[in-house]
Amino acid sequence: MSASSAPGPEAFRPHDHRTCRGRALSAARALCAERRLRLTPARAFVLETLLGSHRAMTAYEILDALSAAGLGNQPPVVYRALDFLVANGFAHRIERLAAFTACSHAGTAHNAGFLVCRSCRRVAETPLPRPAAELVEAAEVAGFVIERTAVEAEGVCARCREAAT
Repeated sequence: MSASSAPGPEAFRPHDHRTCRGRALSAARALCAERRLRLTPARAFVLETLLGSHRAMTAYEILDALSAAGLGNQPPVVYRALDFLVANGFAHRIERLAAFTACSHAGTAHNAGFLVCRSCRRVAETPLPRPAAELVEAAEVAGFVIERTAVEAEGVCARCREAAT
């Protein structure tokens, strides 16, 4: 079985990351053009930074990258870019880590599940078909309408487990 056809989320298996990143960036640019959204240089840089790996990154890690690239070092620039990317489905906030990751399924409305390695901070996104039945039931009882859910599962990826042994 080749690396590109290996089972499991792409973030936790060998793959051509340059192609993966390029495909995601092209899709984001096309979606922005289609939706008449402005992908400013700062927004594009932040998205490219998130796409640079499958790791969750804090706003300050992104700010360090922005500063190293000579594009400034103002936190509001990063936070505004992250707000735009999250609001438009190009990135997700990983609550457990107070960090962000690029969306693997940009452009499609979806419920997301995240497998978060507590060691290397790599994050694999997987679409969830629907919220858990218990959550839906509790929402109905409360008169609450669920619009989107995100589930975060923390653990250790195979690469980090192997490195520890």
